[in-house]
Amino acid sequence: MKKNMYSLMLAEDVIRAIDEMAAKQGTNRSNLINQILAEHVSLVTPEKHVGRIFDLISSLMDGRGNYMTYSEPNNLTMSIKSVLKYHYRPTIRYEVEMARSAEAATGILKVNFRTTSSELMMELTRFFKLWIGMESVYLKPFFGYEPEYGIEPGRFRRAFRIYGESPVSDEQLSDAIACYIATFDEMLKKYLTGEYASSGEMENEYLRYLNSGVRLI
Repeated sequence: MKKNMYSLMLAEDVIRAIDEMAAKQGTNRSNLINQILAEHVSLVTPEKHVGRIFDLISSLMDGRGNYMTYSEPNNLTMSIKSVLKYHYRPTIRYEVEMARSAEAATGILKVNFRTTSSELMMELTRFFKLWIGMESVYLKPFFGYEPEYGIEPGRFRRAFRIYGESPVSDEQLSDAIACYIATFDEMLKKYLTGEYASSGEMENEYLRYLNSGVRLI
């Protein structure tokens, strides 16, 4: 949805109320006014579209395990928390950031964690590198595309997009994102608890995920 600059004459009391509401919602004056006007004329803004996707992801994650999901209205980012199967049960947070364009089924997945354990930090970094290695082997040859990654202290980052030229529904996009995060989380927990006897077992499970008809890459 293209945006242009316009001048409006508004009462000071209205601006004051808008600014207070925008602060509570974590947005700015222009964005909030845009949302209010769009709702009044029955237009679906990118924020509303993404909000529907986040609601669907939340419902899907609830059915996959003990996940805690959170997103704010008119925000392009949602948070999904999961408890790792490790000594003191640390929490890992998956952050989904969607592109603002309503036509683009793309975004970024950020995996954030806080730990003072150098051992856990090392194991998480090893898993992330193994994961990147598997995707580098299978995604680029079959899909002609390799995601952008980033690893830094306390965070793993991966760009994503939907494979295929045909449009996808909100339900298909939500299912693809939820399935990817749940698969990543489940395999991470198995890795940390030593359930994989070899890297081959981990790779076989990733292949089963790909063969299930995955569209998120």
